[in-house]
Amino acid sequence: MGGHERRALETGWEATSCPPDAHVDPADLDGLDWLAARVPGTAAAALHDAGRWRPGEPSDLDAEDWWFRTRFAAPAATPGEEVVLALDGIATVADVFLNGTRVLESVSMFAAHEVGVGALLAGENELAIRCRALAPLLRTPRKPRARWRTRLVADGSLRWFRTALLGRAPGFAPGPAAVGPWRPVRLERRRRLALDALTLDAGLDRDDGLLTVEATLRTLPGGEQGGSITSAEVALAGPSGAHRCGLLATARGPGTVTFSGELRVPRVARWWPHTHGTPVLHDVVLEVAADDGTVVSVDAGRVGFRSLAAGPRADHDVEHDGLDLHVNGVRVFARGAVWTPVDPIGLAPPEPSLRAALEQARDAGMNLLRVPGTSAYESPAFFDLCDELGLLVWQDFMFANLDYPVADAGFRATVEDEARDLLAALAGRPCVAVFCGNSEIEQQVAMLGLDPALGRGELFGELLPRAVSRAATDAVYVPSAPCGGELPFRPGAGVANYYGVGGYRRPLEDARRADVRFASECLAFANVPDEEGVEALMPELPANVVVHHPRWKAGVPRDAGSGWDFDDVRDHYLALLFGVDPGELRRVDHARYLDLSRAVTGEAMAEVFGEWRRSGSPCGGGIVLWLRDLAPGAGWGVVDAAGTPKVAYHHLRRALAPVAVWTTDEGLGGIDVHVANDRPERLVARLRVALYRDGEHRVDAAAETIELDAHSATRRSVEGLLGRFVDAAWAYRFGPPAHDVVVASLERDGAGGTELLSQAFRFPAGRPLRQEPADRLGLENDGRRAPDGSLLLELRATRVVYGLRIHVPGYLPGDDALTLEPGATRTVALRPAGDELPPPAGTLTALNLQGRQRIAIQEDASDALDRELRGFAPQALAPSSPESETMPR
Repeated sequence: MGGHERRALETGWEATSCPPDAHVDPADLDGLDWLAARVPGTAAAALHDAGRWRPGEPSDLDAEDWWFRTRFAAPAATPGEEVVLALDGIATVADVFLNGTRVLESVSMFAAHEVGVGALLAGENELAIRCRALAPLLRTPRKPRARWRTRLVADGSLRWFRTALLGRAPGFAPGPAAVGPWRPVRLERRRRLALDALTLDAGLDRDDGLLTVEATLRTLPGGEQGGSITSAEVALAGPSGAHRCGLLATARGPGTVTFSGELRVPRVARWWPHTHGTPVLHDVVLEVAADDGTVVSVDAGRVGFRSLAAGPRADHDVEHDGLDLHVNGVRVFARGAVWTPVDPIGLAPPEPSLRAALEQARDAGMNLLRVPGTSAYESPAFFDLCDELGLLVWQDFMFANLDYPVADAGFRATVEDEARDLLAALAGRPCVAVFCGNSEIEQQVAMLGLDPALGRGELFGELLPRAVSRAATDAVYVPSAPCGGELPFRPGAGVANYYGVGGYRRPLEDARRADVRFASECLAFANVPDEEGVEALMPELPANVVVHHPRWKAGVPRDAGSGWDFDDVRDHYLALLFGVDPGELRRVDHARYLDLSRAVTGEAMAEVFGEWRRSGSPCGGGIVLWLRDLAPGAGWGVVDAAGTPKVAYHHLRRALAPVAVWTTDEGLGGIDVHVANDRPERLVARLRVALYRDGEHRVDAAAETIELDAHSATRRSVEGLLGRFVDAAWAYRFGPPAHDVVVASLERDGAGGTELLSQAFRFPAGRPLRQEPADRLGLENDGRRAPDGSLLLELRATRVVYGLRIHVPGYLPGDDALTLEPGATRTVALRPAGDELPPPAGTLTALNLQGRQRIAIQEDASDALDRELRGFAPQALAPSSPESETMPR
């Protein structure tokens, strides 16, 4: 402001390593092996870019010192000008030198720094950063000793250092460790005025919005231009119109003034999570006037007006009742995934990559992402995008499993600064719904047979909740994930990490029996990537990648010290749900084993979320572990390391959609059909059920027009819709099953015909896994190029086609791993995956189809040539429904 100039120092960087303390002076670095480096970035990124390391290979970046340096031109500060070097984060224990002078010592990866350097600039400048080797520092004895130990990390002394455990957790994130200037480095020149602090709190007073503003500004002395600050106004603009008001000035010292006030916005347009409405944002500008008549405008960002509560009542107790989020007074079934860095190597993804990953989560029907305590705080761009896209955020403080030494004065001060800075950055954001003290500390303590209260302690029971309560936020504070109940890992009270279905290999019915109130983590499986993801493990020998190969196993998570991994968990459910012997199938038909393995985890996830989302469930939501793999392979992610959705993603997308139909097996109670309408509009649709025998012959059907209010749900039973008993779930078993396929469809009529909103299948007599030729299934397809460049693929079959995959290189299907109802036609849209428009050639596969069927795409040659000459911009694609259906005859 007032001539404020920001210059990112992101070019010309190079990095090198050396033994600990071998080089401590930036003048003594000649002769070392320097690599080109990215800043923001890490040592691992420099090695990777130089071809000296790749994911899956061992690395110990904590064993050496790492130096980063760059040169830049910048003159010394002029009178009336303040010049600061801003470093938003260095991992982990670091010294910073400017022109040979040490200007900063940092002991926390999560600390941002500003250093006045105006007098040190000398025209041509050298900036050098030394990241000290962490390994010898970990070996230094410290007191007090830890009261418990964890296998999460190899060295419990990490508890003394504020750094990411990601990259230092052998079971699921063995490397690379974060080392280097992972956050932006910049030079700021401030003239006339400096904004020292700004707080925006957007709340509601019935239908009105209330924006509370507090800003501290400082006049910079010594300049020839400008005068003293005299007044300030806040201006807001957006869907609720333009509004402004003056702010009250309070002098804080020579040249420093704090302005505060409250702006009322009548009948404000509210911010909603995208599943339940529109995430409306408003622009805020601070206008500051000086006594010489000049006015300076400060962009204060965007705000969203919404209310948030932990439950339906003011006395809702998260540790007993669980988390039951209500936004703007409406219950929100919160569903999503644990967030992992888009760039786990450099920790600095470009904005388009970050946006694509978040849009991918949104498109899966997720409305909540958890940034876990094992990772690192995300960038401002991440939260800007979550605000924009309507994604709620559960934000852990970066603590996990360890016994942190809060009694140590230096450690405590570092944590207090960290909490203050985090809350100042996030408290006013509409997307932030939860602040959580830590990941699994209370569980860690309790599972060792100790008192869980030992894990709460002063840090998570007093210091952090006090900091949250003082911040301008209505976000919920959760002490630990999990927590609550007699024991923090019991799922029937509080917040649970639920792995009954998953790691503990319980039957699917356990999802209901466990009485989960909220799952802060759940459903961890070794999700098998598509063929391209498998080949990425060993691009030189892709045919050799089999599930017992060491390269494969390197990508499979495991609990440290255990004799099993999450491949074994997946195999358990493969036998349970599909009735196959995983070991034998892997031996005789490895490709078939992978196909079934891809499907089974997604089906299990969808079943569990169906139980939790149904009417009458006490569950307020669940967070899948996790969204995206850190490295190629069968990781926990429902998206692979390259950003390609796995089959599990598509099953979740259907289960979590804002408008959805699904079924639950009620045993002797038959099959229930559930319909949810999370959208803000009233829904009028047709609910249709159909029963088929031998996967082909329709034996019964019924339909009912249903009307659902906004943000509501309903339940029907198959036999209630049919009007008679048919043993829908084949539970009574008075004889052979009269039907083997049950289809529930939610449809509505439109100008273009019948629109399929959602569809669900259930197979009472077992899944149709017998592979048959395409002509026996009656499978046909027709494709055509749409005017916007996407492909429209029509699919139809006379028999049920189960687990149908669409393989068209260069295109992303709007639906995949789907099932075709006999006699119906489905249209699936495929959009280009990148800027190019590849030839539309591909195949179909299915779990009950022998071989592959070639996809037939009709394309006019002149149109294709015209598009090639004109180029193609995929971002210009108009949004469209991913699928439609013609009623079966």
